[in-house]
Amino acid sequence: MPKFSAPKYSIIIPVYNRPHELDELLHSLTLVNYTNFEVIIVEDGSQLSSKEICLKYNDKLNLRYEYQENTGPGPARNTGAKLAQGEYFLFFDSDCLIPVEYFTRVNEKLDNVDCFGGPDMAHPSFNTIQKAISYSMTATLTTGGIRGGKKKLDKFYPRSFNMGIKKEVFKALNGFAKLRFGEDLDFSMRILEADYTTKLIIEAAVYHKRRNNFRSFFKQVYNSGIARINLNYRHPGSLKVVHTLPALFTFGYIITLLAGVLFPFLFLLAIVPWLLFFTDASVKTKSITVGIAASLAAMVQIIGYGLGFISATLKRKLFKAREFTAYQKNFYD
Repeated sequence: MPKFSAPKYSIIIPVYNRPHELDELLHSLTLVNYTNFEVIIVEDGSQLSSKEICLKYNDKLNLRYEYQENTGPGPARNTGAKLAQGEYFLFFDSDCLIPVEYFTRVNEKLDNVDCFGGPDMAHPSFNTIQKAISYSMTATLTTGGIRGGKKKLDKFYPRSFNMGIKKEVFKALNGFAKLRFGEDLDFSMRILEADYTTKLIIEAAVYHKRRNNFRSFFKQVYNSGIARINLNYRHPGSLKVVHTLPALFTFGYIITLLAGVLFPFLFLLAIVPWLLFFTDASVKTKSITVGIAASLAAMVQIIGYGLGFISATLKRKLFKAREFTAYQKNFYD
C-alpha cells in the first residue's frame, strides 16, 4: 500500500494486551477497498506487546506504532490524535474487524458532518460467547438498540469502537476525558453541547468481538451503569427514562426471587425473561446454542448494568459521594 503524506483518515487504535486481536484487525484493514488512510497504534502499557505484530504490516499499511505507560483508552486515543495527520480521526477498538466496504459506506454518507459513527455486529467466525454478548449489546429487548444499531428518536451519540470526527473538532474539544467508563459518551455529549453535528451511518458497521467470558462482561456493564450516573452529573439532563429500565428490572427481579420463597409460582415468572431472550436470540442468530448463551448474556447485561446504576445512585445521591468508578485497578479488565 502506498504511503500518503496527507491521508483523509487517521485510524487511531488503543491496544492493551491484545496482540492477536490487533493482528486480525490490521489484516482486515489490508483488505478494505480504500487506501487513503494511515493507522496509528497506541500501546497503552501492555505486558503483551503488539510491536512485532505492527512490524509485520509496515509494508502493507501506512502504520505508526507508539508505546506509552498505562493511562486508559481515552488518553491513549488522545496520544494517537497528537500524531495523526488525517482530515478525519477514526477510532476503532482493537477487538474489531473492518468490513471490506466500510470506507465506501462512510464516503457515500459523510456529507461533511462533524462526527459520525456506525453500529457493531458479530462476525460468523466469532465464538458462541462473543456472539451471545453481541446479541445482548445490540438487541432491542435489552435496550441495546439505543447504542447505535437502530435509528433513534434521540440524538445520535457515536461510540469509540466506531467513531469518526473532524480533526479540528477533536482539537477544539481537547479530545477524550480521563474516565474509566463512559469517556466516549462524555465526548459525544460535549460534541453536541458545542453545537457540532453527529450522524449515524448505519451501513458502516464493524465486527466487534467484545469480551470472551461473562465475568469480564459483568464488570464492563456494571461500570457502564455507574458511568450513566456520573455522566448525568457532568451533563445534567442526559439521563433518560430508558436508562433506568435495567435498574427497575433488576430491582423487580430480585423482589420476585425473594417472594418466590413464599410463593413458589413466582419462580415461573422469573423464567419468562430467560425464555424471551433465548427465543429472540435463537431466531436472530439461527442458533439454539447461541440462544442459550445469549439468554445468560442478556441477564448479565441488564442486571450488571442495573446494579452499577443502583450503586452509583445510592452513593452519589444519598451519600453525596463524588464521581467514582468501580474496578479501578485496571482500565481494561
